[in-house]
Amino acid sequence: MNILIIDDDRLVGISLKTIIESSGNIMVSCIGYNGFDAIKQYDAIQPDILLMDIRMETMTGLDAGEQILKAHPDAKILYLTTFADDEYIIRALKIGAKGYILKQDFESIVPALSAVYAGQSVFGEDIVAKIPGFLSQNKKTDLSDFGITEKETEIISLIADGLSNREIAGTLYLSEGTIRNAISVIMDKLGFKRRTQLAIFYYKNMQE
Repeated sequence: MNILIIDDDRLVGISLKTIIESSGNIMVSCIGYNGFDAIKQYDAIQPDILLMDIRMETMTGLDAGEQILKAHPDAKILYLTTFADDEYIIRALKIGAKGYILKQDFESIVPALSAVYAGQSVFGEDIVAKIPGFLSQNKKTDLSDFGITEKETEIISLIADGLSNREIAGTLYLSEGTIRNAISVIMDKLGFKRRTQLAIFYYKNMQE
């Protein structure tokens, strides 16, 4: 696994490299110090995962991540920050980041990288706990902020109605496998682990 680290604190960058490479199966190819470094080095290295801070001088990690994902839609970006601000979490979800974890939980860094490499989305417990809260602040939450499409919104409502994957597939004229994959994507986007959480989410935040 090939990692690019971007953090404006040089000591933190070096420390992260030491922690990550001590696992034995991850290589840190480069360390950068701002959003411009992230864009330049991502293009040059094409890492498996970009591990990036958010608050940085000259260009933030969120601005850099948005540009990188526009140029490389398959890019896997994992944010590692000390800040759990709602606006940061919302934007990270919106641009398509694969994860958002806090530096304080340093023991989770290597497992999070492995999970993202395997195709999963990873959001720390503190982050997941915040999502329902700021979603429920307004019944008219714009789900597009979390990358939820109109079709995915329809699927969530059908789950809330108690339909099985097969019944949803029949209703939407899609294959059962397509629905299964779509539900997995939706749960990743919202940081949920169980199907029942989608139904609860619907009745708390989406029902008119």
